[in-house]
Amino acid sequence: MNPLLRFRYIRPEQDRDIPLPRYMTPGSAGMDICAAVTEPTDLTPGGVVLIPTGFALAIPEGYEVQIRPRSGLSVRHTVGIINAPGTIDADYRGEVMVPLINFGKTVYTVRRGDRIAQMVVQSVCRARLEVVDRLDETDRGPGGFGHTGFR
Repeated sequence: MNPLLRFRYIRPEQDRDIPLPRYMTPGSAGMDICAAVTEPTDLTPGGVVLIPTGFALAIPEGYEVQIRPRSGLSVRHTVGIINAPGTIDADYRGEVMVPLINFGKTVYTVRRGDRIAQMVVQSVCRARLEVVDRLDETDRGPGGFGHTGFR
C-alpha cells in the first residue's frame, strides 16, 4: 500500500501559487519540489543557500522522505544539494528547506516556482544493536576505500 503524505502550506496566503511536490511522469520515482523564494536568490560559485519550499509534511511512521538533486539542474547548471540525499524523518513537522550548492563557476539564480530538487519516499528499517567481542570473518575483511582497485 502506498503511504499517505499530508502537506500543509506554511504561509498559505503567500505560497498557494507554489505547486506541492508532484510526480512529473507516471514512471517517476521522485516528486519535484519547487522553490518558494520571495525574490530571485543568487547562488554564487561555491555558495550554499537554504531555499524554502513553503510546505511542511507529515510522513507516516516507518517511512522517510529523501531530498535529492534534480539531474537536469546538476548537469546544466552544476547545482546540487550539499547533503544529498537529505533525510526528512517521520517526526519532523517544520518547513522543508533545500540546501542548494553551486558547484559551478557562474552565479545561478533561483526563482520563485523553479523546480529545485526531488523527494523520494522510502521505507525505514530500524536496526537493533548488539556489542560483541568479535565479528564474523569475510573474504573482504577490513578492506575499504579502493581496496579492489580503481579500474
